[in-house]
Amino acid sequence: MDRFDPRGKVNRALLVGVSEYEFTRPKHRDGVPGQLPAVAHNLAVLVRALERGGVLRPLEITVARSPRLADFRHSLRAAADSAEGLLLLYFAGHGAVPSAGDELWLQMRDAEVVRGETAGFEGAARFTNVLRILANSHAERIVVVLDCCNAGNAARVWEAVERPDVRRRVSVLMSVQANNRIDAGDADTPTPFTARLVELLTSGIEGQEGEGQGDEVHFLALAEALRAYMSTHHRTERGEPWEPQSRTENPPVDVVLGVRAGAGRPVGSRAAAVGAGAVSRPTSGRRRQRAFVPRVRAAAARLRSGAVGALRPSAPASNRPPGGPPARRVTVVLLVLAAALGLVGYFVVDNAASDRSACGPPVELRLLTDPDLESTVRKAADAYLTSAANTTGGGCRRSGITVYGAGSAAVVGGLRDQSDPWQRPVSDDTDPQRDIGPQPDIWIPGTLATAARARPSGVARTYVTLDPDTAPFAYSPMVLSLPQGIAEDSVRDRTGDSLAGLRAKLARRDKTASVRRPDPEYTDSALLATVGLYGPAKADVGRAEGSVAQTGPPAATAGDLLCALPDNADTDRSTAALVPEFLMVSGVGCDRTTRTPRMAEYPDDVPGLTPTFVRVHWKDGDNDEAARDDAVRRFHDWLTGTGLAVFGQDGFRAHSGARAFLAAHDSANGLISDPGRPAGAAVAEAMDTALNQYRNAKGPGRVLFLLDSSGSMAGLWQGPGGAPGILKQSLGGLGAQDEYGVWSVASPGRSPYAELLSFGPHKRRDAERALGRAAVKDAEADPYGALKAALDTMAQKGKDDDRPELIVFLTDDEDDNHLTAKGHLDELLTSARTKGVPVVMAALDSGGCAKGRPDQRISDASGGRCLDTKGDLVAGLRDEVARTGTGDE
Repeated sequence: MDRFDPRGKVNRALLVGVSEYEFTRPKHRDGVPGQLPAVAHNLAVLVRALERGGVLRPLEITVARSPRLADFRHSLRAAADSAEGLLLLYFAGHGAVPSAGDELWLQMRDAEVVRGETAGFEGAARFTNVLRILANSHAERIVVVLDCCNAGNAARVWEAVERPDVRRRVSVLMSVQANNRIDAGDADTPTPFTARLVELLTSGIEGQEGEGQGDEVHFLALAEALRAYMSTHHRTERGEPWEPQSRTENPPVDVVLGVRAGAGRPVGSRAAAVGAGAVSRPTSGRRRQRAFVPRVRAAAARLRSGAVGALRPSAPASNRPPGGPPARRVTVVLLVLAAALGLVGYFVVDNAASDRSACGPPVELRLLTDPDLESTVRKAADAYLTSAANTTGGGCRRSGITVYGAGSAAVVGGLRDQSDPWQRPVSDDTDPQRDIGPQPDIWIPGTLATAARARPSGVARTYVTLDPDTAPFAYSPMVLSLPQGIAEDSVRDRTGDSLAGLRAKLARRDKTASVRRPDPEYTDSALLATVGLYGPAKADVGRAEGSVAQTGPPAATAGDLLCALPDNADTDRSTAALVPEFLMVSGVGCDRTTRTPRMAEYPDDVPGLTPTFVRVHWKDGDNDEAARDDAVRRFHDWLTGTGLAVFGQDGFRAHSGARAFLAAHDSANGLISDPGRPAGAAVAEAMDTALNQYRNAKGPGRVLFLLDSSGSMAGLWQGPGGAPGILKQSLGGLGAQDEYGVWSVASPGRSPYAELLSFGPHKRRDAERALGRAAVKDAEADPYGALKAALDTMAQKGKDDDRPELIVFLTDDEDDNHLTAKGHLDELLTSARTKGVPVVMAALDSGGCAKGRPDQRISDASGGRCLDTKGDLVAGLRDEVARTGTGDE
């Protein structure tokens, strides 16, 4: 695993602790729950831990004590503008979530909650916006640490970021799982989470694997150590184990956050080496110059704001020397001078040391690519940056290249139909700059046909011109990557057949084998796999999709799919994956477990990947047109010539002729050097047709929600994390044409349920109002009766069509005795197997899905999914409903 060591770089930390609030309940009806005196202690101990850790120097740390929202934003932008290595944001205070649970609001000193049908959070920072500001920083790595109630809700915000390059740079550590409130602890000590965080940063992590074991403190090991300790020693206010969460993109790049107290640290100049295996980008002269003014502004901003201290609080008035100026004014003057002199000194010395003071700033090119290609394209760009082709006779760099990936369907739509808002975003609804990334100079899609699909339609105003090469520069066939134990033995049987033929042979060899494919909307390779999966015209698309169906959403990329399979040894041994061949060479570095050896089978009707160079021109973007064109041309010539060696190392083939490998590879990888006649080239029309068929594979969905409303649910009812709130959060996956209803499951009378929302299409607001009226009843639940009735009802509704259906039962499992009595469970399992309606059992209990429990057996029998609070129940439920419905979320 790669690791990023920030030592010796320009790092920044913004530590925000809101211990004092202007509006608190009950004095202010719209205030926050109360003051948080423990948070004041967090800042003091965390500053000391970070200083001792050796990654951040004192003047690189800014502390914001109970700032108002405007002050927080100012400090956040200042830190983001001046960071080049590591950018660390820490927040402790109140965290609030809306009823939908799809956002996290960080509540500052002036926070208020304006209540109504939809709560409004004044004086609070929306985490989505915080991520946007952080993403605009030039920092190489960004770490966010949240110590607040509901911190885990930030995970969904991070997951919703469509740009992989942003997710790859940003790691998030959250103090508790989603929709859970936590105790801040005693007023005289730090909060429990931060106290343990500081202890680990200071003392190190016992048993940490890898380089610097026990000395360096890495993000991933820190997150796991916090989760293990907090879940064992603390519980949330709902009585669940307190489980901190973390999010990093796969394959992860670990971040060094400190060195334990007393351990040796490398001490040296900014240019000192940071160790083998460390991920590091050289800081260009242009970036140093560009960052100089923001660093001065940041230093001034830290000293200018009364809510923000440079590091230490100013001396209290009672301690000021008599007759002299206030201590704060002296501190401000001295620190401004010190910061300015230090920054200027760094600027001069660092540029002189680089021996590039005579070099002008290089042209910065923006390269957008398909997510499956991103890793290889980035390697090529990195190799080019230091090559002779990118260096002048005077030793200056000609250009820099920023590589980023984005979902293929979004890119095609953005270039074809949204070039106007891509240049000038006018609304939150359509913002390609946010959803895809900056306007590219170069685009490398997965196929030449994708470039054709993205040509502007001419219906709307267009501000972009695409100039693709006439031919691709590399090739990788699509393969069926099979576990060695169920693959064909002979080379001849692994080639020369259609995808359907290869799958038929697989089914004869192993009736339990399954096939998976990544998300066709996200990568070209997955869409090509879908073209082959659907086959010729008039194919049964619904059946085809059913043949690759899986629990949960499909993997975003082929790399993600190959990463996920080893998580379950049985799945890894019995599952084939439709992926590009090159990944069986370059592999994926996101899992430490032993993988099942795999072999490639080559369908002759699935088009292969053909990476193509596309020059992108933007109207009115010609201020440096000549220099930019020259930089693009030089990179193009290098990439399609010398640079092909990088693609060869990663397993690509020549795009024409015999399509031999660009570099020699061991046949032990399970590949065939000459798999015979390749599939025909991808066709734009076929790709668009397959994508539309995929999006409309089965039409609108049907979902029946069963809400346990028995008396035992009283403690699990209120707020976004309560049972009705959890169901509200899943409604975003349902569209205007989907049909759904809600039953209240409690048995005060004869019927095991009462109808809360009639079955049919609904506006989301109406459905949320119905759930808002739901109430706990003084009665037990009859899960057997309710589930049996639900299976019968949904089977009847779906008898004449193939529309996707789902039953969701949200319960605390307190009345499972009604399931296990009188042979009810066996009867229910038989019904679940025969009715053909998946059941999601969502248990508000950490052991609900344990092996052999009724919830697990019912979901397995029906082909559904079991969710409990050991995992992220809310996110899992949203995913399952979204797979059935046609909503936007």
